[in-house]
Amino acid sequence: MKVSKLAIFTAGVFFSANSLAEVNYQIDLTQPQHHLAKVQVSFPKSSAEILTVNLPVWRTGKYAVLPLADGIRLFEATDSKGKPLTWQRSATGEWQINLTQPTEVNVSYQLYANDLGTRVRHIDNSHAYLDASGVFMYSPEFRGDEVKVSMKVPKGWQSHSGMEQGRKSHSFIADNYDVLIDSPIETGINTHYAFEADGRDYELVFWGEGNYDAEQVVKDLTKISSTASVIWDDYPFERYVYMVHATSGARGATEHLNSTIIQLPRFNFRERKDYLRFISTASHEFIHTWNVKAYRPQGLVPYDYQQASMTQLLWMAEGSTSYFQNQLLLRADVITPKEFFADLAKRVNNNIHKPGREIQSVSEASLNEWTNKGGDYAINHGVNIYSEGYLASLSLDFNLLKDTELAHSYRDVHRQLYRDFKLPKGYNVDDVKGILKSLSGKDYQSWWQQHITSPFSLDFDSLLAQTGLVITYGKKDESTIYSGLRLSGDHKDLTLAHVSRNSPAWTAGIAAGDEIVAINGLKVTAAGFKKRLEDFTPGDKITVSFFKNDQLIKVPLTLAKQPKGDLTIQGVKTPSVEQKAFLKAWLGIDWPFDEAGKFIN
Repeated sequence: MKVSKLAIFTAGVFFSANSLAEVNYQIDLTQPQHHLAKVQVSFPKSSAEILTVNLPVWRTGKYAVLPLADGIRLFEATDSKGKPLTWQRSATGEWQINLTQPTEVNVSYQLYANDLGTRVRHIDNSHAYLDASGVFMYSPEFRGDEVKVSMKVPKGWQSHSGMEQGRKSHSFIADNYDVLIDSPIETGINTHYAFEADGRDYELVFWGEGNYDAEQVVKDLTKISSTASVIWDDYPFERYVYMVHATSGARGATEHLNSTIIQLPRFNFRERKDYLRFISTASHEFIHTWNVKAYRPQGLVPYDYQQASMTQLLWMAEGSTSYFQNQLLLRADVITPKEFFADLAKRVNNNIHKPGREIQSVSEASLNEWTNKGGDYAINHGVNIYSEGYLASLSLDFNLLKDTELAHSYRDVHRQLYRDFKLPKGYNVDDVKGILKSLSGKDYQSWWQQHITSPFSLDFDSLLAQTGLVITYGKKDESTIYSGLRLSGDHKDLTLAHVSRNSPAWTAGIAAGDEIVAINGLKVTAAGFKKRLEDFTPGDKITVSFFKNDQLIKVPLTLAKQPKGDLTIQGVKTPSVEQKAFLKAWLGIDWPFDEAGKFIN
């Protein structure tokens, strides 16, 4: 079975086609207890004076330069007769091998793989997870040639990948290096499930024990995998592999050509809130198989593995995927309308309390992603391509539905991108604007300027009112104190992780990194900090004592107010026909509220 229709695109466009040459990789994983492996690579005959070989400096799906070459030791190069070749390290992730005559080149090196959380490489006595970006070197000269991978593994291990299975056990075949790098391998002690959905073959692989219900996961993944037609016309793959790591701390996920890797702490599957986090992540990565892997912005076509690849459209690549992930779950009946709107409410609330939305646009955030460190400065002076990209997608969806009288939605934009800009093409800003104009008959230049290339703050009340939705905070007209102070997530000490820009604490001169020690002259503890602040009311003036650079400082702070209770979204009591129709066109569901505006289920 072929990997996908997309799998061979790079060889035919960016590199010489119909080559009979092949690159062979061998990796010995038989002594995994110290996270070590031996890798051997055989490159075809080269007539160059210098053969350049590279290890990527980043991996797809994570827009950050990584120190991947630090895991390489004992590098050696030999010719076709086994004679040593001289070489020199020429750049980060680059080795140059000197050739005195045309010859095949064999490269070998030791690999250290203990980077589980980055989803690049991890080897231990129970498994190996291998993303080629941190494991297998390539030569630009042979990047388009066929690739074969064979592995020597401990007895009892099972090997899985989105790549085509080779003739021997624990071996795989890829049309070129670009397919290899986007087809990670999970080999080890794991459990494997196979299922079908909408004429496609799917696999689910679990590494690690945990409190997951594999049968439920298969059931829900089957539903998700059958719902993609609400956005796209067809599939860019014939077979898809969900890989799941049930671990002891690592979390996150990465999309690949026709597979994904998802990591969660092993006991974070059973409770509904934990399961929703997992299944929405699975939906997110599945959507990426189209949005990013089948079509993506020009700045990422083709991938340049040796340097950052800039684009102002990462918010569409990531934020729009986040926007669609729960819509797919809702349409597949995996989550309820109540769960969908609870997630939306959290996103709205987080945006309202993010000062950076007034400073940075999603376009700038896309360009800044490669250097984004997160933390206090990012919250106060920046936005996120995922969260604010979601809200930019929401705004664009609503605008398009309104402009076309519900005839077209943002789904149609992505359907058109898939039709017209499949790889090896790449789309740019003008292409997206062109699609918007073709769907609506209107010029979106002004909208784009206001919402994408400029910082935007949405009027959520007016926006959601179009669908008969309202924002509430529980008890009406009640408020609680607001200081702008935030401790670290674990609340183990009183060192501030974040102080919101223009908040009372910010105005008083308190900053992230300061350590609170007392309020009104009385000692406070990390565990009791929040409750201590709740002893006061909005408008009260308190004295905060804190250490800044080891110096004790006392400042007055006047507490502000904010709505009491969690932000929630519910329906109006008497929705209009137009509002119900808007909701149906947006989410594909009927009105989910009773006469009081409460969720029916």
